[in-house]
Amino acid sequence: MEKPQNHAQLQAMLQIVSSKLGIPADTLRQELQAGKFDKAIAGMNPQEASKFKQVLDNPQLLNKMMNSRQAKALYEKLTGKS
Repeated sequence: MEKPQNHAQLQAMLQIVSSKLGIPADTLRQELQAGKFDKAIAGMNPQEASKFKQVLDNPQLLNKMMNSRQAKALYEKLTGKS
């Protein structure tokens, strides 16, 4: 089961990514949960798309990234929580 803090971090990151890609957050979330990444990747430059695919192909890397000091700092900055 996902921890509440991780869920909040994921939601904050989803908002950032959706705004950068110009896709509504709910649409992006639904597509990502369904394993469809076409809209997400289509809005990225080739270098970003390549990095995104690398993370998707490696769940351990995704977990490491989500638990990084930078991700936690970004979450705190976005939510005002520390």
